Amino acid sequence: MHQALSLGWPLVLANLAQAALTATDVMLMGRLGPDALAAGALASALYHACMVFCMGLVSASLPLVATALGKRKRPLREVRRIVHQGLWSALLICLPVWAVLWQAEGILVALGQAPEAARHAASFMHTLQWALLPYLCFLVLRSLLAALGQQRWTLIVAGLAIGVNAVLAWSLMFGRLGLPAMGLPGAGVASTLASLFMCLVLAAVVWWHPAVRHYRLLRRDARPDWHGLSTQWRLGVPIALTFSFETTIFYAAVMMMGTIGATELAAHAVAIQIASVSFMVPLSFGQVATIRVATLHANRTLHDGGEAMRRAGWCAFIWGVGFMVLMSVLMLVAPHLLLWAFLDTHLPANAPVVAMAAHFLGLAALFQVVDGAQAVAAGMLRGLHDTRVPMLLAALGYWGAGIPLSAWFAFGLGWGGTGVWLGLLTGLGATAALLTRRWWVLSHPRSQLPAG
Repeated sequence: MHQALSLGWPLVLANLAQAALTATDVMLMGRLGPDALAAGALASALYHACMVFCMGLVSASLPLVATALGKRKRPLREVRRIVHQGLWSALLICLPVWAVLWQAEGILVALGQAPEAARHAASFMHTLQWALLPYLCFLVLRSLLAALGQQRWTLIVAGLAIGVNAVLAWSLMFGRLGLPAMGLPGAGVASTLASLFMCLVLAAVVWWHPAVRHYRLLRRDARPDWHGLSTQWRLGVPIALTFSFETTIFYAAVMMMGTIGATELAAHAVAIQIASVSFMVPLSFGQVATIRVATLHANRTLHDGGEAMRRAGWCAFIWGVGFMVLMSVLMLVAPHLLLWAFLDTHLPANAPVVAMAAHFLGLAALFQVVDGAQAVAAGMLRGLHDTRVPMLLAALGYWGAGIPLSAWFAFGLGWGGTGVWLGLLTGLGATAALLTRRWWVLSHPRSQLPAG
């Protein structure tokens, strides 16, 4: 338990700091008015739906590096190859995604959104989308530092980026510090510059830090290695699809909310942002599980029989799910305490959004525990390099149950936004049960574990 916590708390704070970047933008959008907040939510939904796929692809670097370190067989060359191919993967996946995001207005209109809202959302997207490449490169470098136990540098860089993003977004959205008032597009410029800042500073850490510089990373001769890229994509594509299945149910919910009404959409944007911030904790312990399970699985002995690996996985699970229990209680008993940071709760014009957002937070409290369980269970399985079956289980839980039930509850039964959230709860619960059962089976002493 102590090892999981000592490895986990810097990752938790680093992920919370990264979530705070998006949360800062949402807070400032709320000050532009409900219409701007709704348009920002639409653009953010589309952007993040694409981004999470890319994140999943490059996140394969984490179990690959941890496994290489666990085997302790020429790790320098192997780790260097993994990081280089992770960076090349980031560039290769960005090219088609950028082309898709540039068509944001047409995509949103085709998805049933109002043309005016889609136009404003596209103006935001055209400055936000360029944040993708530096952010993905930052994630690859973060995976290396986390596997090496140097995750505090990620925390420092992400913490500094909060200030950079906040100052830039405030200045560019509202015309402060001598900069033009760009409105929503200003938030996209700020996010891009903040992501570039994180990437460049972490690259400097990797270049100069004594614990990392002997890996001789980021050299100009780091050419694409097709075998390395194949390994990265074979493990990463199922992770990417799993991430996408999970995240797109939330953004499909955003699209459904947009067809229900602007009040519901704005309230959903705030409530889902709060839930997303709390999700950073089990997500971090899922990363802890990936690192520890991959390292111990690669270095397991006949005497141990994998017991240390199983214990590491369950310790991370307990920490992640336990936190979500506490967050569920907070959402139920003090929703307005969480809402004040995103909305002026005393402004009469915001009263309908505040009331609806508080109601949605009560529903979000119901799925906090299962959301945390599926996040950590997926990380435990990634430590075993088990990604294909979890991908199928996620598709079944999220899109086989979650989305159809959300649509049926919301429109078939006429429950509106409440029905959307109840459908999300069902999909998350089904996926959590399936993934946790698979870990239980694969980690059993008599099971034939996948090769590390």
